Amino acid sequence: MTEAVGKNVRRLDGYDKVTGAAKYLDDMDIPDCWYASIVRSSIPYGKIRNITFDPSFDWKQVVTCDYKDIPGSNCTVFLTKDQPILAEEYVRHVGEAIVLIAAPTKDLANKAKDHVKVEYEELAPIFTIEESKKKNPVICNNDNIQSKYTIIKGDVQKGFKEADHIIEGEYKTGFHEHLYIEPNAMAAMPRKDGGITVLGGLQCPYYVLKTLKEVLGTDESGVNVRQITMGGAFGGKEDYPSLMGSYLAILTRKSEKPVKLVYSREEDIVVTTKRHPSIVTHKTGVKKDGTITAIEVNLDFDGGAYTTISPVVLSRGIIHSAGAYKCEHVLAKAACYATNKVPYGAYRGFGVPQAFYGLEMHIDKVAKNIGMNPYNLRMKNCVHVGDTLATTQLLKESVAAEECLVKATQASDFLNKWKKYSEENKSKKKIKKGIGLSFYMHGGAFTGSGESIMTTEVELILKNGGKVIILTGSTDMGQGSHTVLPQIAAQTLGISIDYVSCHEPDTAIVPDSGPTVASRTTMIVGTVVENCAKSIKDSLYNFVAERHAVEKETLNIKNSVIYSGNEQIADFKTVSDRYLEEAGALKVVKRYHLPPGIKWDAEKHLGDAYPCYSWATDVAEVTVDMETFEVSVDKMTLAVDVGKAVNPNLLEGNIEGGTLQALGWGIMEDSGFKNGRPINDRMQTYMIPTVKDTPEWNTIIVEEPFSAGPMGAKGVGELPTDGGAPAIANAIYNATGIRVTELPITPEKLFVLQGKTEK
Repeated sequence: MTEAVGKNVRRLDGYDKVTGAAKYLDDMDIPDCWYASIVRSSIPYGKIRNITFDPSFDWKQVVTCDYKDIPGSNCTVFLTKDQPILAEEYVRHVGEAIVLIAAPTKDLANKAKDHVKVEYEELAPIFTIEESKKKNPVICNNDNIQSKYTIIKGDVQKGFKEADHIIEGEYKTGFHEHLYIEPNAMAAMPRKDGGITVLGGLQCPYYVLKTLKEVLGTDESGVNVRQITMGGAFGGKEDYPSLMGSYLAILTRKSEKPVKLVYSREEDIVVTTKRHPSIVTHKTGVKKDGTITAIEVNLDFDGGAYTTISPVVLSRGIIHSAGAYKCEHVLAKAACYATNKVPYGAYRGFGVPQAFYGLEMHIDKVAKNIGMNPYNLRMKNCVHVGDTLATTQLLKESVAAEECLVKATQASDFLNKWKKYSEENKSKKKIKKGIGLSFYMHGGAFTGSGESIMTTEVELILKNGGKVIILTGSTDMGQGSHTVLPQIAAQTLGISIDYVSCHEPDTAIVPDSGPTVASRTTMIVGTVVENCAKSIKDSLYNFVAERHAVEKETLNIKNSVIYSGNEQIADFKTVSDRYLEEAGALKVVKRYHLPPGIKWDAEKHLGDAYPCYSWATDVAEVTVDMETFEVSVDKMTLAVDVGKAVNPNLLEGNIEGGTLQALGWGIMEDSGFKNGRPINDRMQTYMIPTVKDTPEWNTIIVEEPFSAGPMGAKGVGELPTDGGAPAIANAIYNATGIRVTELPITPEKLFVLQGKTEK
């Protein structure tokens, strides 16, 4: 068998990207293309009183659309339909779209926008979770709550009675901007058959298709969605393209022209979704020996003006809120509150980073209160096979939690350094060192029975010359999935990866493989690719066995050559060509099926939340200047259980890149809102880590295979963003004795908190 999995195969799209040959949307020369601009709300909340089109402007040069020009329903289609494509009577956040404009040039489109005046009756807005809880005013449902959940395991009051210590804490996080290298960019084009093609940088073609069918009042025959080369997403191009794609489809339908829209960085930051701000409170019961007897946690998220996908973000957050710790008594409550800010949506980690920042900061606080070091407390309560999580899920296999914890702390010499820095930093040194850790996990795939409800189809086609084409709706947004999936197919077939490629995702051509989210592509879609490849191999084996009069059981493929035992029969290319000539086309379509025994109570949030989990430990080492309070992250040691590393280089890049995002969220990306509008709306003011802020990496890959994953692989995409911020925060505490409970941890916050006694 040709070894493709476990090898550092170069990205199949890498050459085009590094040479500049890859075409992003703004590079595309679309004949007769018009350009879009959007008249947006300048206020956070109010009633539209009047829209005036300046009579001095020649409106015959352009096309304009408002909600009355929408042929179908004026709504995005996610879990609810509460978000309009275009505002009708009310605007509920700054940047909400009101009027669409298309013109033959960008300048004319922007000029026309300046000649539209919107008059409002301004209403009192809500900007924070605390304000939303007061229900004055009510802007969503009858209580401002977009969604809420409760998890009850055991009896938390009983657990507190068994405790020798009860420790409480509150932890806050702000919003987090994706800042992908390519802003949102999409286009729509009329088709010869009267339909419309929508294309651009997007994660989930079938998500966009679902909304477009509703907005245009058509079925799949009237619209298709195509993903092209894109410059990053991190969740920010999961839900938002449904809105943006609708703008362009509406304009194309009315103008009968191709229409393109590429956001400026400012517009992208102001109007697109972000990571949910949060307030997380903990109350933990613990015995003198460190045994955790009770965990009570409350998660409050800011959902922004519309629901979008906040309910599933909140769900994943609460499921992970008690972490990778054994505890018989857990009470977790979570709610997402509406505010008059841009809707919050998907961001890598999907609610879990907020939960783990609170939990892992709090675990260090618990350790401090009972006189135990952070490592020993975690080891004492670490889950293993046979233990249950907060949802009562029994862990049956692939649990490398302890191995990750041990390897990361040993590789970083955590215990010795933690003790050394704790003593040294009692002095008044100008430069202080610190070390901290976080211990966490992330469930792969959709929650509960989601994967059985979601259609996940993949098609493999054998072509002349032994070429194998993978047709999948899964997109490559830079994470390398269109290299990893061919690796899985090549390994299964025993052929070189040079024979395998992925077709460009287009809903008119590829099946619905589910969205490219939830750390599911390698584990879920990869499993279907593996099964399709097995089916193709089986068909070829039947063909060879019959034509060459050999036993099927003796056949194998190695290095793209088919053997019967040790006897060479023919190369894969030759057999493929003969098969197609004599037997006809060879196409295989298969669907994903959950492993048996998955049981989930969605109402109570109890049972098997995910087919399996990936596990990790981060150790952060920092330097703090006690005069300027500048924090430098010097080194990150990361031990991550991935099941099986399909492509180790790509995997390490994903882990380190995700951790760097967590570093930015933890100590750098300080922004807020002024009257509902993001204050830092450009890269000059919204600061993210650069190469100069990047720490030394020591990335340790742990492989504890999952029996239902392709070659044992599990999901890893979101996991790295979960643990970086609390590890760095705990390291800062080790260095300074200052526990900052609100992200980001800026020099200003450290300065204000210096010398204050921790409560």
